[in-house]
Amino acid sequence: MGNDTCFHCGLDATSSTIVFDDKSFCCNGCKTVYEIFSVNDLTCYYDLQQAPGATPKDVEGKYNFLDNVKIVEQLLEFNNDNTQIVTLYIPHIHCSSCIWILENLNKLNLSISTSIVNFGKKNVRVTFNSKSLTLKNLVILLSSIGYEPFISLDDYSVGKKHVDRSLIYKLGIAGFAFGNVMFLSFPEYFQVDGFWIEKYKQLFRWLMFFFSLPVVFYSAQDYFISAFKGLRSKILNIDVPIALGVLVLFVRSSAEIIFDTGSGFFDSLTGLIFFLLLGKFFQQKTYAFLSFERDYKSYFPIGITKITSEGTEESIQVYDIEKGDRLLIRNEELIPVDCILIKGTARIDYSFVTGESKTVSKQSGDKLFAGGKQLDGSIEVDVLKSVEQSYLTQLWSNDVFKKDKELSFTNITNSISKRFTIVILLIALIATSFWLLTDSSKALNVFTSVLIIACPCAIALSAPFTFGNILRILGKKKFYLKNASVIEQLAKINTIIFDKTGTITANKETAINYEGSKLSLDEETLLKSTLRGSNHPLSRSLYNILNKHDILTLDTYEEFSGKGIEAKHKNHNIKLGSASFVGHRSDTSTLNTTVHVSTNNKYKGKFTFYNAYRKGISQLFNTLKKEYDLVILSGDNAGERDNLTKLLPTKTKLLFNQKPEDKLEYIKYHQNEGANVLMVGDGLNDAGALAQSNVGIAISENVNVFSPACDAILDASKFNQLFNYIKISKSAINIIKWSFLLSFIYNSIGLYFAVTGQLAPVVAAILMPLSSISIVVFTTVATNMVGRKLK
Repeated sequence: MGNDTCFHCGLDATSSTIVFDDKSFCCNGCKTVYEIFSVNDLTCYYDLQQAPGATPKDVEGKYNFLDNVKIVEQLLEFNNDNTQIVTLYIPHIHCSSCIWILENLNKLNLSISTSIVNFGKKNVRVTFNSKSLTLKNLVILLSSIGYEPFISLDDYSVGKKHVDRSLIYKLGIAGFAFGNVMFLSFPEYFQVDGFWIEKYKQLFRWLMFFFSLPVVFYSAQDYFISAFKGLRSKILNIDVPIALGVLVLFVRSSAEIIFDTGSGFFDSLTGLIFFLLLGKFFQQKTYAFLSFERDYKSYFPIGITKITSEGTEESIQVYDIEKGDRLLIRNEELIPVDCILIKGTARIDYSFVTGESKTVSKQSGDKLFAGGKQLDGSIEVDVLKSVEQSYLTQLWSNDVFKKDKELSFTNITNSISKRFTIVILLIALIATSFWLLTDSSKALNVFTSVLIIACPCAIALSAPFTFGNILRILGKKKFYLKNASVIEQLAKINTIIFDKTGTITANKETAINYEGSKLSLDEETLLKSTLRGSNHPLSRSLYNILNKHDILTLDTYEEFSGKGIEAKHKNHNIKLGSASFVGHRSDTSTLNTTVHVSTNNKYKGKFTFYNAYRKGISQLFNTLKKEYDLVILSGDNAGERDNLTKLLPTKTKLLFNQKPEDKLEYIKYHQNEGANVLMVGDGLNDAGALAQSNVGIAISENVNVFSPACDAILDASKFNQLFNYIKISKSAINIIKWSFLLSFIYNSIGLYFAVTGQLAPVVAAILMPLSSISIVVFTTVATNMVGRKLK
């Protein structure tokens, strides 16, 4: 609605509406349906229809198949309680303006919590509340703003994507018309005099007019549709100035033909549309060729435990999971695939997927969705379908976890795509007004040239392509970033904090010694079954050295972060962890890391761990100390202080006996003092510290400790390359700044020639896509050169 009048028929809303309910109403004049919602305390009205004049029945009829529950279930990625997630293929995504609009769907409908665009794959992943918004209405909403999804159940089931050939058809028609109009314009170019030319001049001009009709009304229709739907939705997208330029050229040229005052600008008009479409075609091909999407083969080495047909356990990478496999999911472990619960009690936290921390309990036979985290001991599941690593990447990149880590360059890009159109329109109007007063023959060319040459796509695409290639390069080097924003934060850090156990120590090389009463067979079986459910580095090391036993199904299991584990089977109870946790007095006889054990409230003994540090740690710390403040925060006692003092630089701070909450508070304190903190931990006990830090890196040794708290996962074998990874993030920011500068210089030069009337619209249409491609090529080449320096 605009000023309480209907967008389509202009009737007064107060006298021409039939109110359906308090959330929607219908214009009695043209039957347009509007949804009422509120944004920032302002009442807004959103047109739910696909086109003006269509009745609600017409629109709903097209998507009636989305009322079928079975079809919707097949399309949804996640469906639990009132939260649904779907990924929709949008063929019309073509520029940064499209990305901004689609990633701000929550401003159009408050039932949408997040929407994330994958530009390379042309899809948008939407999380929404199914209680107040159905999938059908979501599709109608997208269609109404010019981004109608392509939905094919056959394509979804076999993983194919619809091949949209409409751009090729439109390009062909525009090229054919452009060639003929140029040929018919030759007499006008060369001012050829003669009876034959003069006699058929009007025929030639009308032929040019008729050749331009399919170009304007078919080839250029996407620009008009996108501009119209954007304006109708009160969104000023980048297609508005392009559509306005085409419209001005066509109306002015048609008027000259009709009133016989000139030959018009049909050659410039058809050439403009042809080169715009040609540029779009080459942009799509360039972006597809330079796609930086991380596929499953380049994904981080997250592991899962598979239970073989013989009952043995083996660690496999998640992309090796197949339908029908049986998996062991430990406490605090992520479920990587959709599956059926077979054994154990499941208490699932789906906040990884939905952002809501409410847990749900599941019984044997219930379906579990990928992305849930088990919080009540270990469970066994049967796999329903193989994993899609890109899906896990999307889960990890979900914005609901890190709203406070918004970054400057992302905001600059969004600001450009939102406000650039207004600035360009003002420049075009001012320049045109000037030329109308001084030389009206140049006014039209100036207006259209300014609108075309100043497209901000080159600026807006420089950051995504730079960061996209950096993500790909780092992924190949086994450093896996959550999203592009992590690169920006990584470049700003000045303080690095390390956990000790499982971070700077190598778990696979740890030596373990037991002291105390001998454990009975039943006690050792219970101990192994309890350790089986934990992902803590000490638990995994201890579990691997114990003898093989029949695994018990525990009645209760609870893991206390930073303290230990308590479990129960029938009448037997076991505790393992710190001395105080198991009810034993603090042990001061040894300063090494220990895990104490008690059964049925009787102290049994302790396991002492002798740490082996990762290779290259001394050289890494000596390199880092030149630029960063270094801190070791450990939950263990100070037994390793002497070894660490010899191994690490003298200025490294060493703090021991730190509980998880102590680590978090330490980081928060230093952030309040102005520090930008990088936390490197094991991803489990350090979850709070990782989340609090500006950047949190979890060290992975092929164990599934995947957590939304971390911003990056570093393969343990590449730990000594940490400084180089931070260095390349700084280089990425410099590349962005250089590309911004190049884009600014290009646009300034182009605008100068356009405003001064020295640039024809056709030339502007050629230069516009070339500028975008040149920026993409520059950022790609520059990032590849930086990436070659990594080992």
